Amino acid sequence: MTATVASHRKPRQHPLASLTGGGSRSARTARTAATLALAGAAPTFGLAQAAAAPLTPDFDAAGHAAPRLTPAQVKNRVDALYQEAEVATQSYNGAKDSADTAREELSRLQDEAARRTGKLNAARAELGAMAAGQYRSGGIDPTVRLLLSADPQRYLDGAAVLERTGSHQATAVAGYARRLGSVRQVRQRAEDTVERLADTEAQLKKHRVTVVHKLDAAEQLLSRLTAEQRQRMTARDGARSGPGQGRTGQGDGHGGGTLSRLPGAVAAAAAQAPNPRAARAVSFAYSALGKPYVWGATGPAGYDCSGLTQAAWKAGGVALPRTTYTQISSGPRVARSQLAPGDLVFFYSGISHVGIYVGDGRMIHAPHPGAPVRIAPIDQMPFAAATRPA
Repeated sequence: MTATVASHRKPRQHPLASLTGGGSRSARTARTAATLALAGAAPTFGLAQAAAAPLTPDFDAAGHAAPRLTPAQVKNRVDALYQEAEVATQSYNGAKDSADTAREELSRLQDEAARRTGKLNAARAELGAMAAGQYRSGGIDPTVRLLLSADPQRYLDGAAVLERTGSHQATAVAGYARRLGSVRQVRQRAEDTVERLADTEAQLKKHRVTVVHKLDAAEQLLSRLTAEQRQRMTARDGARSGPGQGRTGQGDGHGGGTLSRLPGAVAAAAAQAPNPRAARAVSFAYSALGKPYVWGATGPAGYDCSGLTQAAWKAGGVALPRTTYTQISSGPRVARSQLAPGDLVFFYSGISHVGIYVGDGRMIHAPHPGAPVRIAPIDQMPFAAATRPA
């Protein structure tokens, strides 16, 4: 957990200890606490841990001699693996988003439980003081106390005060019961959140393993090619992407173009955008050209496809959700013939890839590992749908 412990919490208490109750929940506490530890280890999960049976250049996963593939066949298989990794990446992004939300909710519930417990303890102390006062008064029957009193009127006046005190006590008891119930409700909600977070962390681990397996398999396939073959493959990809895609566009191996051409392209695309927010999103996308693809990343050093579009529209003042599956519902659908700069363009039947349209049938997107953020034609991949964020 990264949330700061509030001053009203016990300083050395485990963050889940006050929420999971006593012995009947101790097993659950231990299990969920162990599961939550995955969150802190997530960023350091390496390829060696995930790739249990990686491919090798000469043998497949079963140990049989791998067939020799042509460079074109390698490229087709690598493209397929990248697309499968993109699907798993979007699932990972969704699970991570849910886990982050659950952590924030758990921290809030911990603070709320601590505050309500403090009020409950104060109410308990008030009831204890009332009980002690009654004990000291002796608890004698009111009729007997009246007969024995040297000043009946004074006693009657005091009895009225006692009656009012009894009413206050009843109110205090009811308030204590109410606070006790509210504390139990908050603790139950916190326990449910702990369970949900544990389940989400398990999903994160599964999707992370899938992504790493796919990317490792792609790298193993690429390692079968010579350096010259890999360079030719990269050059072909750059040529398909068209001019101006690289950040410098000079000798970067990613499609040519010159830096001097970009300001005019940015201005033209921004001028065609349907509103100022879209214009700012397009400008941001251009500024990200050349930055590396990093799966699960939202910038500023690197991006995956939906991380780039989310960051671009954030610069435009619009908060997009994290994944392609949710971004497609972030605004009205737009026909392909009506696309305008800033629109989100989605690809594949599973809506697993997204780019930001910049006009003239082109988009800026984060393609896959090894390929930086670049400009590409939207017909480079199977077009699925388009959305105009609002």
